[in-house]
Amino acid sequence: MKRTDTPPNDDYQIRCPRLGHQIAFSYCRVENKGLPCFKAVDCWFEHFEAEPYLKAQLTPEEWDKAFNTQTQPKMLTLLDLIEQAQKIKS
Repeated sequence: MKRTDTPPNDDYQIRCPRLGHQIAFSYCRVENKGLPCFKAVDCWFEHFEAEPYLKAQLTPEEWDKAFNTQTQPKMLTLLDLIEQAQKIKS
């Protein structure tokens, strides 16, 4: 596929490192509660000009929320979920 300024159609899919299967950019674009997945630029930059495209589509606040917000490590997320389940159980 020739690298372009616009995302490919949904029939073009790549392997998602988070989900482990093939997905289209349209999913990555809204996966994060309507915002792009934090890995969208990393995953798609070889296929089209993902960063300039997303920067043009998002407000600066949306860009920051999607790409500049630190995510909690998986272990802390799991511990939080276990704690919430224990509170619900008791």
